[in-house]
Amino acid sequence: MEILKNAEYTPIKSSGLEYYKVSSGVWGMKIVFVNVYIIAAGENAGNNWVLVDAGLKGSGEKIVRMAEDIFGEGTKPSAIILTHGHFDHVGALEELLETWSTPVYAHYLELPYLKGISSYPPPDPMVGGGLMSLMSWTFPKKPKDLGNKVRRFAAHTTAVPELPDWQFIHVPGHSPGQIALFRELDRTLISADAFVTTKQESAFSVMTQKHILSGPPKYFTVDWIAARESVEKLRDLRPHAAATGHGYPMYGEELTTSLNNLADNFEEEAVPKYGRYVKEPARANKNGVQYIPKRVNNPELIAAVALIGAVAAFAIVWKLTRKKVQKDDSSISDFFAKGFSY
Repeated sequence: MEILKNAEYTPIKSSGLEYYKVSSGVWGMKIVFVNVYIIAAGENAGNNWVLVDAGLKGSGEKIVRMAEDIFGEGTKPSAIILTHGHFDHVGALEELLETWSTPVYAHYLELPYLKGISSYPPPDPMVGGGLMSLMSWTFPKKPKDLGNKVRRFAAHTTAVPELPDWQFIHVPGHSPGQIALFRELDRTLISADAFVTTKQESAFSVMTQKHILSGPPKYFTVDWIAARESVEKLRDLRPHAAATGHGYPMYGEELTTSLNNLADNFEEEAVPKYGRYVKEPARANKNGVQYIPKRVNNPELIAAVALIGAVAAFAIVWKLTRKKVQKDDSSISDFFAKGFSY
């Protein structure tokens, strides 16, 4: 099996698309700020493959084009695997299911958010870190209602449907039923949002895709104790390649060093200073969310936003005043000009 040793992803540009190879039989594509992955079922499985996650709403056509560029026109997946049900990982699901008749699988603790039973806990704009966090109160948290189109992974096993070389690992914290996928043969890991390779809280980092291993996106993480345990669990797998929900893949020594640092220093590296779920997690079970802690304000963030608002208000007033002064000056100039011309 081919093992990629490069420390940077290699883009593939074809048919007006840009996607990349993660490792043997694994491809990824960035859709605005979130990734989807395609995994071939195996070296002797022909054109059988699985889609992992479904990106943002409106991206279905782009995902279909990527699949057809790899496997040929008219191809469809044997299954769609959802790492979790947040809006940016399931957005195009309905579009795709109109094109492909294929089963969808998720962890049983994620089913309430995929069967219309429960909304997610509200995202927390108070965690700081940048504009993505600050705007997170606008992010959708209502459930999808896929009915019987979505199935749970089989109980008492870590087997992944249609992917015999892979296992799933339950990695809660960012969401109750989040899973990662791992292939022991070449130690390829798809970590979902258990950890990511960009600072997802920052709009600047999202736009530039600055390559840095980070904890789960803060604004949607509702259990920081579970999140730390999930990172430790994935670190102990000793992955050689990690493809994450946000950011480009990371490999080899860079991955090992960065993941060790994150796991060993999780409180300092990942957990926000303030936040709704920092001191007390949201609680959920197979029926969905059962308890949400009270909102916690971040005085530093509130002060910063107030300052920005004051500066913006001053700039607007100053601009309007300047326009009035210029208009008045122009009127006075016209008056004297006309007066002197008489």
